[in-house]
Amino acid sequence: MLAGMHSERLQRMVEHALPGAVILKVAALGADADETGESAKGAGYGAPLRIDVQVGDERRSVVLHTATPNDFGHDRRADRAEQVLLAADTFGWLPRHVRVLDVGAYRGADDFVSLAETGEFYLLTTHADGETYAEDLRRIARTGTLDARDPLRLSRLVAYLGDLHAERPRATPAQYVRAVRDLVGGGEGVFGIVDAYPDDVPGAPRARLERIEAECVRFRSRLRRRHARLCRTHGDFHPFNVLFDERSELALLDASRGSLGDPADDVTCMAINFAFFSLGHPGSWRAAFRALWSDFWAAYGRRTGDDELTAVAAPFLAWRGLVLASPVWYPELVAADRELLLSFVEAALRAPRFTPAMADEFFDR
Repeated sequence: MLAGMHSERLQRMVEHALPGAVILKVAALGADADETGESAKGAGYGAPLRIDVQVGDERRSVVLHTATPNDFGHDRRADRAEQVLLAADTFGWLPRHVRVLDVGAYRGADDFVSLAETGEFYLLTTHADGETYAEDLRRIARTGTLDARDPLRLSRLVAYLGDLHAERPRATPAQYVRAVRDLVGGGEGVFGIVDAYPDDVPGAPRARLERIEAECVRFRSRLRRRHARLCRTHGDFHPFNVLFDERSELALLDASRGSLGDPADDVTCMAINFAFFSLGHPGSWRAAFRALWSDFWAAYGRRTGDDELTAVAAPFLAWRGLVLASPVWYPELVAADRELLLSFVEAALRAPRFTPAMADEFFDR
């Protein structure tokens, strides 16, 4: 450990936190490394090192904690960053707890960046030209008609998803289980969205939301073994995250949830918006949105050959339907339309297998 550039980096890291410190010894702190028997601990959430140092006349020990990947919600680098930053923010709250001397990130093979005394993180990205696809859907809702751009743009949405979902990164079954768990239990998933509903929302009483939650939980056990479906996903493929320029070339914003999951996540996220944008515009479903809805599902099926899609779609539709029906996300939605969305969600969850044709019963107004 103390040979070469790694030892130099370690020395600089320690000296940054404890000016003048000199490393004397480094040892791994394994979880019950020498223990056997039923109480021996077999796993931990990191790879800590004990570092003995000399600081002036004082000899002391510090511990370097490095988060490591595992299947307990730490498989993404962002998860591990959260784990480290949460420790940095909270260790000092507890009496007699070890205190944090520094927090940082490794950079390359031999450097590091200290994050001590920093605040919120930020992200700087490039800019994409174009209008959101939501503007197309608003135009269709107002006019009740499709123009020449609409079939072309629909085909490009399908082509994009087909190519994206064909990517099958080397992954473990646990990563699919993680995606399903996040769908149901994550703060941005079903549980988090339901928790954000105020009490006594017209069309969405607490008992109804709890029943939808329970149905989604039941789906979790049906989905968790379908890990062969795991693929690259966008994770938030809705009309406000898709831009089209004047040539109908698309650009994407705000990929989410690790960009790894079930294709049904992206398909349902876009598809349910064809129904949503028809609300408040009588006749627009029959005149235009039904065709977009049906063609989208059919074209995606032809391109990918995904014959399991409708078998797994229901909880993803439920999640997205709960977002669209939420007064937090869409405060202008009227109670009658919230009722339609949630009734559609409930029907999808109850059905032995979801079929896109079911939407007619709810949105053909």
